Amino acid sequence: MDDQFNARQSEGKTTAYVESQTSKLPSGFYLGAALASMGLSLGFKMAGKSNMALFVGQWAAPFLVIGTYNKMVKQHGSDSSGRWEHAA
Repeated sequence: MDDQFNARQSEGKTTAYVESQTSKLPSGFYLGAALASMGLSLGFKMAGKSNMALFVGQWAAPFLVIGTYNKMVKQHGSDSSGRWEHAA
């Protein structure tokens, strides 16, 4: 069972590519996009377009999750090889 924890794998090419692209944007971009989607959702709701308001309003959470992931990758890196060891 310890072998399971000691096995180290590097991130895949797709993950590395996505991280290289998202890291080009500042972390504040994702917060701004979330706030913009909430504002746009409010605008649609006030205009009586409830379905569109719900659709656009649901974008806020993914923007915040991507922003959080992006921030963590910038601070800690994404490739775990050599970083984490299982405590015996």
